[in-house]
Amino acid sequence: MQSKELKRWAKSREKGMLAYVLLAGVVSYGVPMFVIMTFIFRHSKLSVEQSASLWLSTGTFYGIATWLVQEYRYRKATKGE
Repeated sequence: MQSKELKRWAKSREKGMLAYVLLAGVVSYGVPMFVIMTFIFRHSKLSVEQSASLWLSTGTFYGIATWLVQEYRYRKATKGE
């Protein structure tokens, strides 16, 4: 990780995992994917409720996965400090 990225991640991790997962995962990934896949690409046989459940849970998992990757990279980069 570069210095700028380390500082940015340090600020994100101060807010906590839940805030990160909700913002980076659910709001920034899950909601847009729900709108795009449900209302723009209407090829799915899923109901609106099923699609919302699918994409919001996918956004949650995405947020958790990116948190874990960033945390691993941060700890690796700051191990000697």
